[in-house]
Amino acid sequence: MKLWSLRGNSQKLDGGAMFGNAPRALWEKWAAPDEHNRIELACRALLASPLAGKTVLFETGIGAFFEPKLRERYGVQEARHVLIDSLREAGFEHEDIDVVVLSHLHFDHAGGLLAPWGEGRAPELLFPNATFVVGAAHWQRALQPHPRDRASFIPELPALLRESGRLEIVDGAHSQALGDSVRFTFSDGHTPGLMLAEIVGPELIDGQPHGGVVFCADLIPGRSWVHVPITMGYDRNAELLIDEKHAFLDDKLARNVHLFFTHDPDCALAQVVRDDRGRYGTTHEVAELRARSLFTPLLA
Repeated sequence: MKLWSLRGNSQKLDGGAMFGNAPRALWEKWAAPDEHNRIELACRALLASPLAGKTVLFETGIGAFFEPKLRERYGVQEARHVLIDSLREAGFEHEDIDVVVLSHLHFDHAGGLLAPWGEGRAPELLFPNATFVVGAAHWQRALQPHPRDRASFIPELPALLRESGRLEIVDGAHSQALGDSVRFTFSDGHTPGLMLAEIVGPELIDGQPHGGVVFCADLIPGRSWVHVPITMGYDRNAELLIDEKHAFLDDKLARNVHLFFTHDPDCALAQVVRDDRGRYGTTHEVAELRARSLFTPLLA
């Protein structure tokens, strides 16, 4: 099995919103803001093939579905559908994808499911041969968003997914589409039912898989958020998220599961470490994955 990190459309968002109650004097050391107080963010997807005999895409980024006015409002930097270009550079077309795994349906993670915006054109679903895997609790949230995060959803998307006939709603550790090769856990601090997908590693120690890769989604958007107290203003429950993140990192450290970051502009993959004070960090950081074997050590 090979892994690719695929760039999607990039964003610039307000740094204060991205770092919650952390003061600018702290977070600007990690992410330099522009003149509008915005920081650079990637919308990175993970491609794995063959995984359970299939070509699997973990998330699709924000895509290019926004009309120009909204594209400017949400800081989307490119008008074209960058993920489609990235897939093609890796040797794939969107028609080649067998499974798309979605941690949640906020537009910066699921917007890439849609074709680029066009004047007078209704939203159109791409990936015509893919099964779409979504967590059950978050699916309900997408159908009935809270006023606080309603603007984060694409109103037309749930119906398009359901009408495709290829939607699989997951309410457990595994999906029918991927079997035991991918293990799911769930988090509620950012949004109800955020689904964290772990590509199961090759080692089995005391009945637990070791050495895999987990798509951190918005539980840990990038390296700066590995520091447990750092949360986003977009998180629905910061205290719950901190508790979830602590347990998550503890588990990944113990099992040597590598972290895949969707929003970090400079790092796709890293290994968890913890210092003498108990503070988490990252090491063996990898900027991009290009047909990299899961079994290749991060030191390579």
